[in-house]
Amino acid sequence: MKNMNTLLLFLIFSLTTTVFAQKAAERKSAFATATKVKGVLLEDLTWVEAEKILTPETVVIIPLGAAAKEHGPHLKLKNDWLIAEYLKRRVLQASDVVIAPTINYHFYPAFVEYPGSTTLRLETGRDLIVDICKSFAAFGVRRFYILNTGISTLRALKPAAELLEKDGILMRYLDLKITEPIEKEIRQQEGGTHADEIETSMMLYMAPETVDMKKAVKDYHPGKGKLTRKPDGEGTYSATGIWGNPTLATKEKGKKITEYLVQEILQEIETVRRHPLPSSDNRK
Repeated sequence: MKNMNTLLLFLIFSLTTTVFAQKAAERKSAFATATKVKGVLLEDLTWVEAEKILTPETVVIIPLGAAAKEHGPHLKLKNDWLIAEYLKRRVLQASDVVIAPTINYHFYPAFVEYPGSTTLRLETGRDLIVDICKSFAAFGVRRFYILNTGISTLRALKPAAELLEKDGILMRYLDLKITEPIEKEIRQQEGGTHADEIETSMMLYMAPETVDMKKAVKDYHPGKGKLTRKPDGEGTYSATGIWGNPTLATKEKGKKITEYLVQEILQEIETVRRHPLPSSDNRK
C-alpha cells in the first residue's frame, strides 16, 4: 500500500509538472508572437548575414538624432538621440526594413553658444549621409529613409538627397513639420519650437525618466535665427536654451503627437518602398 501511495504521488507530481511546463511554453510562445519584430538591426548581424538582406528591394532606415545638443535645463543633451532611438524601436516592430546604426552628430548650428552642444558643417553633414548611403548602395541597396529628428538638419539632407539621386539612389527623410495638424489641436504656448511644450510633451511620453519638470520654465522671445544667451546678441535671445513654454507639457499631449508621428513615418517608409527609383546620370 505504501509503495502504491508513493507511486500515485509521483504520478500526480509528474502530471502537475508537465502541465505547468506546457503552460509556461504557451505563455512564452504567446509573448514571442506578441513581441515579434518585422525589421532587422544591421548592427546585430554578421557580414555574411548582411549580404543576404541588403538587396535592391531593401529599405534601409538611418536614424539621425543629436547626442550632444542643448535642450534647456530640463531635458538631456542626448534628447534628439533618445527620440531617434524610440522611433527606431517603433519602426523595427512594425516595418520590414533594415535599420542602420544611429547617427548622433550632424548639422545643429543654432545651439553652439550652450556648453555641450556640437555641430558639423553643413557640407560635412550632407557628405556624411551621402557617404553612408553610397556605402550601402555598393551592396545593392537603392532605397533609404532618414529617421530625422532635427530641424536644421533638413538644410543638409535636401542636397544629400539631390546628390544621391544622380546615382540612381532614392533617399527620403522625416520632416517633423508632418505633425503640425495634431500640434494645432494641442498647442497652448504662444510660440516656440525647441525644448518647448511639444517636444517636452513627447519626452514625457517617450522617456519620462529623462525629464525634470521642476526645471522647466517659459522662455520665449520672438525672433529669427540661432539661439543666443546674450540679451543683445545676434539671433533669438534665450537665457535657458528653451524656445517656448515647456511648463504646459503633459504626457497625454505627448502620446497624441508621438502616435500620430509614428503612423506618418510608417506611411512614408512604404512610399519609399513603392516609389520608382531615379535614373542615374551614370547610366545616361
